[in-house]
Amino acid sequence: MRTRTKAAIGIGAAVVVVGGVVAIFGPGWYADRAAEAADEPTLSASAAPAGGTDSSGTWTVSDGSFAGYRVDEVLQGEDVTVTGRTEDVTGQVTIAEGEVTDADIEVKVATIATDSDRRDDYFRDNAIQAEQFPTATFALTEPAVIEDGATAVELVGDLTVRGETRPVTVDAEVGGDGAGALQVVGSVPVTFADFGIEAPSLGFVSVEDTGSVEFSLELVKG
Repeated sequence: MRTRTKAAIGIGAAVVVVGGVVAIFGPGWYADRAAEAADEPTLSASAAPAGGTDSSGTWTVSDGSFAGYRVDEVLQGEDVTVTGRTEDVTGQVTIAEGEVTDADIEVKVATIATDSDRRDDYFRDNAIQAEQFPTATFALTEPAVIEDGATAVELVGDLTVRGETRPVTVDAEVGGDGAGALQVVGSVPVTFADFGIEAPSLGFVSVEDTGSVEFSLELVKG
């Protein structure tokens, strides 16, 4: 039986309007700043495979969760990786008999932030149009099986961003103690044009037309 699971994860195109910063500090300084925020979400060292315990029940997103995007830029000839993050993640996930069967999770894209206010303003107002489309959603179109003794899981579903829906497969990992806490991390590659988002090229900076959505969800039972 096909079960539809809705999960919202923040997504967007990184956009840059940082001429003043570049003029003062130079592209090398900006690249260093961006690199500090580029860590990929991973399971915590203490997370055990969730499939080895009884994870059945309703799980609520708790403090420490985040979602956002990762994209590469070329700033005056230097490669820069930019990540945007928000902790404005709420909702619930239901697991039954080793499968994710239901979820209702939401992320407010207007709160996704990088290290540049100008980039974030462009992202919210122009790229993602957050006032009109305040959330981005992922809707599972197939039950997601959590194998015993494994952390890897594929989440197949529809990703909706700025009113555009596309099928995606999310490479995720699930870990925890299974009784009171779970962590779900993952990412999915995206092409911004698929969601009506145009990656800008502003002369001194160009943004790749592909990137990824990333998330780390801390879940507690009940």
